[in-house]
Amino acid sequence: MHHIRDELRRARLPALALLTALLLGAVIIVLTDFKHMGQVGSDPLAAIGGALADLFKGYAAMFTGAIGDPGRVATAFRSGTTHDIVLAVRPISETLLNATPFIFAGLGLTVSFRAGLFNLGVDGQFLMGGLGASIAATLVAGHLPPPLALVAAVAGGIVAGGAYGFVPGLLKARTGAHEVITTLMLNGIAGNLAFLIGGMIAISPPTSLPAVPRLLGLPTIRLDYGFVIALAMAAVVSWLLFRTTLGFEIRTAGFSGTAARVAGIRPGRTVVLAMALSGGLVGMGSALFVLGPAWGSPGGPEGGMGYTAIALALLGGRRPSGAVVAALLYGALSTGSLNMVVATGIPLALLSVIVAFAIILVAAPNLTRSIWRLRPSGPAGV
Repeated sequence: MHHIRDELRRARLPALALLTALLLGAVIIVLTDFKHMGQVGSDPLAAIGGALADLFKGYAAMFTGAIGDPGRVATAFRSGTTHDIVLAVRPISETLLNATPFIFAGLGLTVSFRAGLFNLGVDGQFLMGGLGASIAATLVAGHLPPPLALVAAVAGGIVAGGAYGFVPGLLKARTGAHEVITTLMLNGIAGNLAFLIGGMIAISPPTSLPAVPRLLGLPTIRLDYGFVIALAMAAVVSWLLFRTTLGFEIRTAGFSGTAARVAGIRPGRTVVLAMALSGGLVGMGSALFVLGPAWGSPGGPEGGMGYTAIALALLGGRRPSGAVVAALLYGALSTGSLNMVVATGIPLALLSVIVAFAIILVAAPNLTRSIWRLRPSGPAGV
C-alpha cells in the first residue's frame, strides 16, 4: 500500500506537467487559429467560440485517434465482425506499437541516468542494434528452428547495441572522455556504418528470416509481442536497479564517485557496465522493431528519436515504470495527432510543442507546484 502511495506521489508532478502542457497547447491552438481569430474585430464572441469548437474537436480527434472511439469499440465487439473489430482496435494497437521502441530507449536511458551518465547515443545504438539483428538473422536463417533463430537475431541486436554503448563507457572510465561528446560522434559513425553495411546485406528481412509474431491474429493489426517483452524488461530493469547489488552500485556511482569508492565500488567498472546495459536495452528494442511487422512501413521511430527518448525518460522521473508511462503517452500523442490533423487541420508540429512544454515543467518542478498551488515537498515544507 505504501509502495502504491509513493508511486502515485511521484507521478503527481509529471501528470500535472503534462496536463499543463496540454492546456498551454490549447492556448496556442486558439491563438494560431487565424480563420476564426481574424474575425475578433467584427464578431469577437463568434471568433472565440469557433476557435474553441475547433480546439475541442481537435483534442477529441486526438483522443479517438489514440485509443479509439469507446462506442465504436463496444459496438464492434457486440457485432463480432472481424472487420469492425479491426477498425475499432487499430488506434490503440498503433499507439502501443509506436510506444514500444521508446519504452526500450527510455529504459536504457534510465539506467545511464541512474549512473550519472548522459547518454546521447540512442540513435546510434538503435541503428547498430537493428543492423546487428539483421546480420544475425541472415546468418541463422534456415540453420535453426524459427523460435531459436528469432532469439539469436534479437541477441545479435542486444550485443551490437551493448557494444556501441560499451565504447563510450570505456572511454569515459579509462580516459575521462565525456560521454556526451563520444556518444554524439558515434551517432554519426553508426549512420555511415549502417549505410555501408546495409548495402551489402538485405536490411529488410525476407519472409525466410525470423519474425516477431503478432500479438493479435487480426488483419492489418501490426502490434506484436515486442510490446509484451518491453513491459517485462521494465520489470527486470526495476528489479535490477532497486533490488540488486549491481543496481545499488549503479545508483551509488551516479550519486557520487567518491561515495562509491568509499563503499568499495569501482566507479569506472560501473560506468562501463551501465553504458553497455543502456545500449543493450536500446539494441533490443531496435532488434524487435526490425524483426517485427512494423519494419518498412510508416509509423516507426524516425531519426532523432534519441532526443525524444531523453525527454520521455526525464518525464518519467528516471524510473522504469515512469519510462513506460511516458512512452505510452507519447505513443498516444503521436498516433492521435495524425487523426487530429486530418479532422481539423491543426499542425502536427503541435505535438513537439506539447512535449517540450511538458519537459520544461518537469525540469522546473517548483514552477509546476506554483501553478497548481502545491506545497513544496520535504519536512516542514522545506
